[in-house]
Amino acid sequence: MTNTLHRFGRPETLRDDYIVFAMTSKGINDEGAIEKVQAFFRASLKHKPINMGNAVINPLYRPEKDLSFIKLYFVGRREKIAPETFIAEIAALGTAAVVFDNRGAMADFLKDLQELDLGLSVNVSALIDDVREVCGEVHLTPHSVEYSLPFEGDTTRLPEREILSLTTMCGHGMIAANFARKMVDSVREGRLERDQACRYMAKFCVCGVFNTTRALRILETTVKGA
Repeated sequence: MTNTLHRFGRPETLRDDYIVFAMTSKGINDEGAIEKVQAFFRASLKHKPINMGNAVINPLYRPEKDLSFIKLYFVGRREKIAPETFIAEIAALGTAAVVFDNRGAMADFLKDLQELDLGLSVNVSALIDDVREVCGEVHLTPHSVEYSLPFEGDTTRLPEREILSLTTMCGHGMIAANFARKMVDSVREGRLERDQACRYMAKFCVCGVFNTTRALRILETTVKGA
């Protein structure tokens, strides 16, 4: 089960959204797992992931706890840390996740994982047709498949479609609908650049599975359609 299963949007809006997880099972394959998870992350760097997370430590995009006016004025924000710094920080097991914004990078990464044979469980969260095709190309047989069912109940109480597409990219619901609306309004009013608004939202997704590329596209479509 993955919290990325419920990303909202039409299939054509999910063509640049691919998440690859590596997980361990306590007492089964957790021996030396921290080093294996670090190897998983380092192998992904060659394929240029747009986000990374461990669920135990902060992801690439993170809040700045020591940010002050002086630091902001003279140094500026540091909204994203270096991937190697993130990897070196890993000292406890969690769900290792990397996000790609193109199918080819995800496929090539799976090939590399086959060769590494780390002994970890690997899960790909994306459109099922894309995953099946890629598995065929790299000669992998999926162990199981999980689907996300549609919303039920009084759906009129849900946020609007564009906002839901943004907030559900954090499967733990850490990006509030009103905050996403504020980011859209700030871009529309010229107070924030679109990529900056995407980075702000990414900071709230502590698992590091927020797709900034898809968020940028959603923002562009939403602002133009206003």
